[in-house]
Amino acid sequence: MFENIDIEKYSESIANWFRGIFWVPNTVYQGLIIVGAFLTATVVSRLIRKRLIETIDRSNIPAQAKRALNNFRNLIVPLITLVLVFIVTRITSSEMVKMDVAFSEGVMKLLLAWIIIRMTLEFIANGFVRNFFVVSIWAVAALSIFGVLDETSAVLDAVGVNLGEFRLSALALIKGVLALFILLYLAIFVSSIAERRVFQTQGLTRSSQVLIAKIIRITLVVFALLIGIASAGIDLSIFAIFGGAVGLGIGFGLQKGVSNLFSGILLLLDKSIEPGDVLEMENGTFGWVQHMGARYTEVVTRDNKSFLIPNEDFITQRVVNWSHHGNKLIRLEVEFGVHYCHNPHEIKRIAEEAALNAHERICHDTEPICHLVEFGESSINFKLRFCIKDAEKGVTNIRSAVMLALWDAFQEHHIKIPYPQREISVTERPS
Repeated sequence: MFENIDIEKYSESIANWFRGIFWVPNTVYQGLIIVGAFLTATVVSRLIRKRLIETIDRSNIPAQAKRALNNFRNLIVPLITLVLVFIVTRITSSEMVKMDVAFSEGVMKLLLAWIIIRMTLEFIANGFVRNFFVVSIWAVAALSIFGVLDETSAVLDAVGVNLGEFRLSALALIKGVLALFILLYLAIFVSSIAERRVFQTQGLTRSSQVLIAKIIRITLVVFALLIGIASAGIDLSIFAIFGGAVGLGIGFGLQKGVSNLFSGILLLLDKSIEPGDVLEMENGTFGWVQHMGARYTEVVTRDNKSFLIPNEDFITQRVVNWSHHGNKLIRLEVEFGVHYCHNPHEIKRIAEEAALNAHERICHDTEPICHLVEFGESSINFKLRFCIKDAEKGVTNIRSAVMLALWDAFQEHHIKIPYPQREISVTERPS
């Protein structure tokens, strides 16, 4: 691994570099100036921090601008340090003092690079990604400012391992990781923009929009992975055998995951389930489709519970789609019985009028209808059927409203609802 590195030579070179720059009185003086400027900037930052936060919070600006200003607030210390070091450096490098300020100028360049990089990458919303890019770019800038970028690259390139005919160096690995990270972020960023554009397209159905968005995201991420690996100088053919073994293991270990993935694609292709549909599962889950993901579909019930149902269940189990093909007209029914002393024709008319006026959600285009279905042991039994178009707002509450309307109508017309009666005969046993 280290056959191309003269460790003794590089160690001596690094030691001489440190002794020539840091272990001299002039550098010590400049170091004290820089430390003093940093401490002063820290004190000033703490004094104005609270007032600055209150000013940003009270300002009438968008939330994204407030977030950017709060992030810029973290640059107060390096900015004040840069200003103080600049002022002192101008004084100490004047004709009166004539101090060598090369170290201070290097530190100022580092501070200026940090500030510019942080401000330039402020548009990245993810804090981890933003900090990763800032530190990586600033590290390269720091090596370039101190003039050791080429030497560092040579050392990293000399450290490596041989994999058959391919050699993987530390420099190639670092470049590959950075390129992979940047390309993946760009792929996700571009796919997010593309998804928003797809979802704004009016000529596509909701399922088509979801399918196209997911294909775009998966395609961009795969290309980013391949380009990132290739940019490190890694021959993709060396992963052929290893990839086959890993693929076999994934095939067995992630069988359910792959099944759910392809089941989700099938659902989007055949349009049997779309976001916004009202579903009823075999286990009694009733709600509307909120989101269709690669692995699961989110169904939100009336009590605002989110059920994450694997996509495979929609393929292998029976599912009632109350709003399939865009027709949301749903028929409900209520069963009831009345006493034999009443006229069935009158009961039918009263029940239909009660259902029609029971609730505003009941459709008047398809009027309620009541059918005589059975002459029971204790009652004449009926089925009252009515339609609604907004099942996502609940069906139990509509059934309840209709039954309450029936109760009120029966009370108003003195209609009796019978209940089973039993006669018990008690015979006295002879003594």
